[in-house]
Amino acid sequence: MKLSLSIFNLSIATALVFSFLSNSSFSQSTHLHPLLNAVSTGFNYGNINSELQSYKKRITGGQLGVSFQAGITPNFSVVTEPYFIMKGGVLKANNPLTTNKSTVRLYALEMPLLGRIHFGKVYFNTGPYVAYNMGGRIKTEGSETIPATSTAISFDDAVAGYKRWETGVQAGAGYLFKLKKSSLALDLRYGYGLTSISRGDDRYNRVLTISAVVFKPWKKNPLAKTV
Repeated sequence: MKLSLSIFNLSIATALVFSFLSNSSFSQSTHLHPLLNAVSTGFNYGNINSELQSYKKRITGGQLGVSFQAGITPNFSVVTEPYFIMKGGVLKANNPLTTNKSTVRLYALEMPLLGRIHFGKVYFNTGPYVAYNMGGRIKTEGSETIPATSTAISFDDAVAGYKRWETGVQAGAGYLFKLKKSSLALDLRYGYGLTSISRGDDRYNRVLTISAVVFKPWKKNPLAKTV
């Protein structure tokens, strides 16, 4: 966790250096576009993650929201993305934690705040995110001795309860294609949860997102740095 925070702090510091070193009168574009993506999501189980490694399985979730890029300088912009996201993970049968196959699905509102460094058509971005878990469900398959269950996730203080709030870091890269009147961005992003979402056994979210979006830059950029 300390290493992740150090990498995050270094990335932000680098982004700020690029921002302040720029002396040009134009900036990266400012634009707003919708987000509608499938995401690959799973859990890291902290101290027992190695024991569960062969039982873990990622699941496909969804992401729906908007993305706003504020162009600041030719090499630097700030991005924020409020969205709804479905996360979760699966443990296959005979695992040492739940015995039977279990599936956890969480539904959350999430918003990252990213610093984005641009090098021509390529960009890199990183920054923190905060999420609020609105609800979820745990489904456990049955066996001869254990009945199948499907229950709503509880957010109380019990050992089996989950937490409403989560924080983490996102990092990734993208590539821009110029179209006739717009641009196409291919974006690869990884979300690394820093806080466990469960009160008993540790569960840290791990999310991989690959997206392709088309956007039109604003004709006037009110956030551009002027000299």
